[in-house]
Amino acid sequence: MNQILIVEDETRLAAFLQKGLRKNGYVTAVAEDGKQAVEIALSQDFDLMLLDIGLPIKDGFTVLQELRSKGKNLPVIVVTARNDEQDEKKAIASGANGYMTKPFRFQDLLSSVRENLLIKK
Repeated sequence: MNQILIVEDETRLAAFLQKGLRKNGYVTAVAEDGKQAVEIALSQDFDLMLLDIGLPIKDGFTVLQELRSKGKNLPVIVVTARNDEQDEKKAIASGANGYMTKPFRFQDLLSSVRENLLIKK
């Protein structure tokens, strides 16, 4: 069973993602800020991370860079309200495997999750 870390400070969106992913057979955990995300990702084994950019304490770019510099190579899909080409390029350059802007269709997110988990294997 694949484990997914959801890094999202909007409680309602985090709950929506968690509910939808669990319905599709995934085990989930939630981190509400960047500092917590790094700590949880380094201390547990996740198969994939959904990462917001606009987070308290440490932003998503910092989280991504810290994880990659520490050798964490799990697939990361950035899920953000920032619909800016520069942000997308920066996220991919920092090691993100995908970039999705809010609002999004859950089915599109699910497809991206499945695709990234297949690549990981």
